[in-house]
Amino acid sequence: MTGWPDLPLLVGGEAVSGAGERFPVVDPATEEVRAEVAGADAGQLDAAVAAARWAAKAWRAADSGERAEAIRRLADAIDKHRDDLAEAIVTEVGSPVTLARGLQVGIPPVHLRWYADQSTVDRTADLGPHSDPVASRSVVAYRPIGVVAAITAYNYPLLLATHKMGAALAAGCTVVLMPSPRTPVATLLLARLVAETLPPGVVNVVVGGADVARRLTEHPGVDAVSFTGSAEVGAAVMRQAASGVRRTVLELGGKSAAILFPDADLATVLPELHRRYARNAGQGCASPTRLLVPRERWDEFVDASRAIYPDIPVGDPWAEETIVGPVISAAHRERVEGYVSGALADGGALLAGGGRPERERGWFVNPALLTGVAPESRIAQEEIFGPVAVAFPYSTVDDAVGLANATPFGLHAYLYTGDHERAMAVAGELRAGTVSVNGGGGFRPDAPMGGVGVSGVGRELGEWGIHEFLEPQHVQWREHP
Repeated sequence: MTGWPDLPLLVGGEAVSGAGERFPVVDPATEEVRAEVAGADAGQLDAAVAAARWAAKAWRAADSGERAEAIRRLADAIDKHRDDLAEAIVTEVGSPVTLARGLQVGIPPVHLRWYADQSTVDRTADLGPHSDPVASRSVVAYRPIGVVAAITAYNYPLLLATHKMGAALAAGCTVVLMPSPRTPVATLLLARLVAETLPPGVVNVVVGGADVARRLTEHPGVDAVSFTGSAEVGAAVMRQAASGVRRTVLELGGKSAAILFPDADLATVLPELHRRYARNAGQGCASPTRLLVPRERWDEFVDASRAIYPDIPVGDPWAEETIVGPVISAAHRERVEGYVSGALADGGALLAGGGRPERERGWFVNPALLTGVAPESRIAQEEIFGPVAVAFPYSTVDDAVGLANATPFGLHAYLYTGDHERAMAVAGELRAGTVSVNGGGGFRPDAPMGGVGVSGVGRELGEWGIHEFLEPQHVQWREHP
């Protein structure tokens, strides 16, 4: 075994050796065990929650400038250790190194600094005077909800952790952070930086399986639960949190549509679009995996897509040119391939890609683009979490909007057109938490992220994400003449 021999948990500011279940960390590109992490047992989980509750009063009462400075110190520490963190993410997730350095590690400190600035904002609202039945005045203050349980998915461990932590810390809350046991290394490295930069107990980091996660979501010392993962597990988390009527924020799956308008510049759009859903081996909830194409341009779309696919590099995640690395496990690769083979057996056709690259080791799968499937088929309705997309021809833009909305998910949608006004009008018809027009822009910390339907409950990022961890309190007093 090579990699990280010492990866303790963080409880109350102290490094703690896990006493619970042990989890191997396997490099999905080589199938080698690179580390073994000891998770928390029930007592250690309880201690982490107790530490967060103990730290909550002081963190809440601290001067907002002090809280902001602590969050900035954590952002600076991530920047200082970005190479180590990127190495961990390439190794445990299989993310291509360029994606690991950029989105996976480069964005978190930027977003944390935004949260640091937001932690000093006075959100108190003055409702003004009221006269019935007596003269009075009211304000609405916003108070920290308390202890936040933050549970992250395996695909973007550091990014998801900092989104949840940043919003909670800016709101004046404390945190018990639990990464996926599939990819705990980057988060446990983050725990070391937390210990150096934040007061003890403000953020605690534990690892565990389903039983430990359930104990956390049902824990009487937890006031809110923020979870990122599949819709199925998200529903279970919501049921567990409901036992204590705890607030839940759920960022779940997606089956996002990309509508190519009749005037779309396919030569420009398609290289970006195909790489977008293949990124991180398709293990991204906002991937545009349903491509809706004008019927009159279908042949052009097919020809262009077939020409682009050979130029999407699949392979070693340490190679700078790689776009598609491995998926997380052998079982997940079988799941992804099962969707493709099932669709082909039901009469679908492989328009481009498919199969596996010629590699002796690693859980690699080539991107695949399918057509000829029914809109209600499994491959068109369920989140695959792999580099697989389905394409449908449509007759009118209204038809395309209907197809885009015809899933239980509602996380993201993509529009490609030269007519901005028309795109803005269509955006309003889409059942999606985010709509990106012509590729959209950067990953803004001040914009909400989340979805409707089974894509989730609540929002992360922006003011919306901070307010998930704040309780409005109405304070009123009688005015004396």
